[in-house]
Parts: sequence; C-alpha cells; structure tokens
Amino acid sequence: MKTDLFLLKYGELALKGLNKPAFEKKLLNTIKRRLAKLGNFSVRCSQSTIYVEPLCEIDTEEVLSVLSKIFGIANICPVVKCEKDLDEIEKTAVELIREYRTTQKTFKVESKREDKSFPLNSPQLSREMGGRILKNINDLKVDVHTPEIMVNIEIRDKAYVYTRKIQGAGGMPLGSNGKAAILLSGGIDSPVAGWMICKRGVCLEAVHFHSHPYTSDRARDKVLDLARIMAKYCGRINVHVVPFTEIQLAIIEKCPENYLTVIMRRLMMRIAEKIAVANNAQALITGESIGQVASQTMESLVCTDSAVNIPVFRPCIGMDKEEIVTISKKIGAFETSIQPFEDCCTIFVPKHPKTKPTLAEIEEAELLLGDIEAMLDDAIARDEVVVCE
Repeated sequence: MKTDLFLLKYGELALKGLNKPAFEKKLLNTIKRRLAKLGNFSVRCSQSTIYVEPLCEIDTEEVLSVLSKIFGIANICPVVKCEKDLDEIEKTAVELIREYRTTQKTFKVESKREDKSFPLNSPQLSREMGGRILKNINDLKVDVHTPEIMVNIEIRDKAYVYTRKIQGAGGMPLGSNGKAAILLSGGIDSPVAGWMICKRGVCLEAVHFHSHPYTSDRARDKVLDLARIMAKYCGRINVHVVPFTEIQLAIIEKCPENYLTVIMRRLMMRIAEKIAVANNAQALITGESIGQVASQTMESLVCTDSAVNIPVFRPCIGMDKEEIVTISKKIGAFETSIQPFEDCCTIFVPKHPKTKPTLAEIEEAELLLGDIEAMLDDAIARDEVVVCE
C-alpha cells in the first residue's frame, strides 16, 4: 500500500521540558535538509510526534533509509491514513497485514485515541479490530505478549494505521550540543568515535594528517570516503587534510626513537586544537581506547592531553575492539576502514615505544625540535579542506 506519511517518535528528546522546542527546531531543520534531495515534503511537529508527509511520488524504503540515520528520532512509522470509520480502519489494517506478512502466525492490535470524540476508547478499538482481523484472515491468532505482527492504530485528525515500526538512530538532534574537531584516521576507531559523539548532538569538523609520499593518495581518499559515510549520520563534515611529513621526519631525526609516537600525537593534537579554535569547535575527539596500543596507555594519554588546552573526548575509551567493530559494521564504515592503505600513524613506528612516559621527559625531548609553533603553523597554512556530505 502507498505510504501516506511517516510518524516519527521521540526518545529522550521528549524529556527536555521547557527546552524541548529548541531541540525540536534543530531536529525539524535536519529532517527537512536531509529529505530535500528526495523530493518535496511537509514536516511538522505536534504533541511530541513529527509528521513527515510526502507531497510527491516517493520510494518509501529510500525515505526510511534517510530518516533512520537522523539523530533524535527513536522510531519511524510508515503510515496509511483512512477515515475514522471502523469499516475503513478494518479494510486498511487487513490490507497492510496481507502486504507485509510472510510466515507470521500471531498478531496484536494496539490503539491510541488522541481524538476523544471517537466513540470507542483505545482498549475497545483494539478488541474490535482484533476480532475483525480474525474474521478476515483465518490462519492468524492473537498473541498479546509476543506477537509476530503488531497492528498499530492511532486516532488523530484521521485514522493512522501501520504495522511497521523502524528503529531510528536515537540520541540528540545534531547541533544541539555544540561542535568538536575529530582527529580522523583511516582506521576503524575514529569513525566510530565520531558517530558516537554526533549521536549526542555534536557537529563535527575533521582533521586528517597526510604524510605524502609515505602515505598514498589512496589512503587520503579512503579517509574522505569514511567521512562521507559518517556524513550520512553526522551531516556535512569539513575535512582538513594537513601535510605532516616534515614534522614526522623532524621528530625522527631529532627526538629519541622510543618517544616518537607520543610526541607525534602531541603535535597532532596541537594542530587539531588550532583548527578547532579557528572553526568554533569546543573540544577534540579521538578514537583511542585505553590500553589498545602503546600510545594509548594511561601515561601516554596524560602526556597527549597536556599538549592542548581544550577538552579531549574519547567515546571509545572503555570499549574493546570487538565492540568498536560491531558499531563500525552497523554504520557501514567497516569495509572501508579495513582497506589496506597505510596512514601516518603506522608508517613510522618505533621498535620499542615508551609505554609509560612522564610529561617531563616528553617535554624535554620536544625541545630538540626547535621552533615547534612555526612548524605547526606552516602545516596548517598548507592544509586542504574537503567538504564531505
């Protein structure tokens, strides 16, 4: 059956009290922007429900795919409208069941009466429709505890009937909780970290470090592909591709080898901080998980954080690799992340990295580099900004 509209249900957004209108406005703007490429839609909000009504021919599954990636939406219900008449509701419900049913044998009717002038209350309507469905489809049985088919009926300005409730991305609307800059590598972890922080309403600016000719254009393109995958959830992302070769070679030449990774990370953080501040981002995001590699021990992370003056958030910090991979697959980034192209963090790896450095010894080693600020500013001056959406 033709989908007449989509009812979008809130999750935690419904609990925002007097601030809820501001969050709703952010969410409505995101929905309108994302759906614009699919056609013309009416998008409105009423009583903690968003009504998305197509004003043109649409591909229902394509619309569901877009809506399911918008943070702030808990559930998406593709609805068929009919008159608030028992015979019309019966006809619509039976047709929907027949269209989407495969091998299911049990069902339940759940009703919600927003229009109190409707003659049956919610339990009465559920019982009435349950009986009518049984008369029309003989091999179905009622199961009120674990039904295989859930028939939902909502009595509003019209009767809204649906049998599918698609899980949304959840979280908070994009832009409702500020902006951060993510250090985006070509690996599995950082895209997951970016997705997780965006789920809390944070917009992203991305910083990627490119070490040409030691890293190839294919490695750079892989990162941009990851940013485009993230953008399906996170909205448009500006990726700052920063040339990092000269800085890495200077560290290798002048600093003790076992400090290479931590010093490199510290300078990356300082560059990312400068880019963040210039683009009104309030924090840095990394994909680090404590203890995963030598540069992610507690001691190394303390040394890394001390290089900057803005907060560093690590959404993956307490997760193991399997948990991170699960999310990576869920958001469609995994197959791209595992493409075997090198990045700047893997091409110059010391044989015996220091796993428990102290800040004093790292800062002393950094003095050997000379004018660090000039090095950082030179790299930023030569960065390339690529818009991914």
